[in-house]
Amino acid sequence: MAKPPLSAATRTIGERVREFRNDAGLSQEQLAELAGVHWTFVSQVERGLRNINLHNLLKFADGLGVNPARLVDGLRPPSGD
Repeated sequence: MAKPPLSAATRTIGERVREFRNDAGLSQEQLAELAGVHWTFVSQVERGLRNINLHNLLKFADGLGVNPARLVDGLRPPSGD
């Protein structure tokens, strides 16, 4: 059985990363190389299983060629979900 996302925020960031990655025509492995992270980390972020820190958020945005604000726009702090 698949693990649920850590929170609504991690799920949303993961969905956005996946959407931007797909729009760019990148595989998880290619994004990982561009962002300087391991491909399993990309997979975990996309599934909302990792709460990424600011540095990794910036790495993902750089690898995707997007403004970091596009990954976090409109997110709310977790409310115990």
